[in-house]
Amino acid sequence: MRSSLILLCLLGSALSAPQSFTHVVHERRTAEPMDWVSSRRLERDFMVPMRIGLTQNNLHSLGDMLMAVSQPDSPDYGNHWTATDLVKTFAPSTETIDEVSKWLVESGIARDRLHLSLDQGWIQVNATAVEVEELLKTEYYVFTHPSGQEQISCSDYSVPDHVQSHIDLIIPTVHFSSRPTTMAHRKRYGGVGSPDVKNGPFRSDQAITLEKSDLQNCDKYITLDCLRVLYGIKYKPRATRRNSFGIVEFTPQSYIPSDLDLFFKNFVPNLVGSRPKLESIDGGMLQFNMTGFDYNGESNLDLEYAMGLVNPQKVTLLQTGDEIVGASFNTWLDAVDGTYCTHKGGDDPNFDPVYPHGPPGYTGPKACGIIKPPHVISISYGYNEVDLTRKYAQRQCNEYGKVFSKPIITGMFSLTTSMLQLGLMGSSVFYSSGDNGVAGNGNQCVNPSTGQLDPKGTVFTPSFPGGCPWVTSVGATQINPGSSVYAPESACEQVIFSGGGFSNYFSIPDYQCEQVDHYLKKHTSQYTSAQFNNSGSARAFPDVAANGANYVVAINGEFYLVYGTSASSPVFASMISMINDARIHMGRKPVGFINPMIYSHKFKSAFNDITTGNNPGCGTQGFSATKGWDPVTGLGTPRFQQLLEMFKRLP
Repeated sequence: MRSSLILLCLLGSALSAPQSFTHVVHERRTAEPMDWVSSRRLERDFMVPMRIGLTQNNLHSLGDMLMAVSQPDSPDYGNHWTATDLVKTFAPSTETIDEVSKWLVESGIARDRLHLSLDQGWIQVNATAVEVEELLKTEYYVFTHPSGQEQISCSDYSVPDHVQSHIDLIIPTVHFSSRPTTMAHRKRYGGVGSPDVKNGPFRSDQAITLEKSDLQNCDKYITLDCLRVLYGIKYKPRATRRNSFGIVEFTPQSYIPSDLDLFFKNFVPNLVGSRPKLESIDGGMLQFNMTGFDYNGESNLDLEYAMGLVNPQKVTLLQTGDEIVGASFNTWLDAVDGTYCTHKGGDDPNFDPVYPHGPPGYTGPKACGIIKPPHVISISYGYNEVDLTRKYAQRQCNEYGKVFSKPIITGMFSLTTSMLQLGLMGSSVFYSSGDNGVAGNGNQCVNPSTGQLDPKGTVFTPSFPGGCPWVTSVGATQINPGSSVYAPESACEQVIFSGGGFSNYFSIPDYQCEQVDHYLKKHTSQYTSAQFNNSGSARAFPDVAANGANYVVAINGEFYLVYGTSASSPVFASMISMINDARIHMGRKPVGFINPMIYSHKFKSAFNDITTGNNPGCGTQGFSATKGWDPVTGLGTPRFQQLLEMFKRLP
């Protein structure tokens, strides 16, 4: 009610008669959707749930604000924000709300149909297709997928030139449904485990008979003991009640309890019977109806290694989405930040699952700000950057910068009263960088002629959110065949190739300018701007790396080998969780966003520089791992003891 009153007051001087404006194209789809076919024009009386994302204030200063709380030399290092400060700092200006609202009213939309979200970031209006097409100077079509699913979309849309600067994006418009894909692969069987399981289960690979750790064979079978030796991990958590570590999974991916026990029986006996703490987001549940690698491999991998490494620290499982419509990244982001979620606004109904959606699926209230985020969060899923429009990806990336890379907004978010005062804490967010080298999911690249993803495409395809500058992107390495666990690793070239490259959407952050500039000047002359963003002003990834080959994982009662940055992310995140434990035990705060620190020269000795290997894709050998940072393995793999001591010395 309060938001509606604010909006009505701002519209006091607006005219009711339709007006004529000069329009400019605001968004255009960059690549046509795979497998979707335009079947018919949208019915004129179809009711479109239009949401207008308003331009937020102070985003130009986001990087500076982030550095202020992330750099130890800053007087604001580690300072917590209040929820009021967060909303006040980034809420759209009164002018923005006023200008966009007046445009809608002057175009003939009755003012009582407009609703402003609680954080004032979105204006919602339900309008017929005829009204929306006139407003946005576009045409909507119904697109059909071979599965029978339908959705509406337009190829581009326009807004009046005088309001364009006040609008981030409008949904539903050019976006297309595309669920994040897991970054776990089985030997010889490619990309499996997509949360929506579009391709069904794959046949089981040959099981292996290894049951105990064997440091002599770490080049063939990676176990917990191999990782401990490889990275010098010698630490037992002590502040377990005050520390927290979360793994995000998307239904129908679900761990199997008996598989955890099989793994623990052989490698961590005292964990037999242990389970992660389940936090259900929008009906997130452990499902046992569908089993096999496609449905259990990712979650089993993440939890077996995360729980095994940080034992006795408890691991939180953020299980996201029900079995009917699944989830997107925005679904779990909504659950940890109510101001991002917003009531009746925020997500794209054509891109993000809508909750609640009625029986037989989840029918409870949408999960808005209901979960206190763990200090460390690992996600082994990713999109192709090109799957998303620039504005959609940018708004989501900003959320990582505002919330996770700084102290985080937590607690219960009221939808009927004014916002509660919420606590804030620092978090580190880790994403897998991708498993197809410079190519995208499914080993596809963009065809420059059609703008579509194509197995024969030649344009490098960065991943998302791994390419967002406010997360830590984790690439993959391997112990070379025939080599000892004590020998230097190389970039992963078994089954998968470490995802890496340069974003087409995001600018390079200050913290990596020096090292990326050095790489570009010496190592990319064989490629041109027609293949990747070689401007020198693009966010580069990954930031770091960890082993991603030959993981022994219990699945369906047997052991299999699993490959991918899907393994690298939770392993690296586990080490940061242990570092947080040490700091909390000392009476200090969690490390939060680590990128500004690890890119500094002070932290150089805390990483094993990976100098061999490539990440092929798009008909090329991709980039090369080399001395210093590179877009294959980032800064390198961790030397845990050095990393621990350096972080312990920070205030």
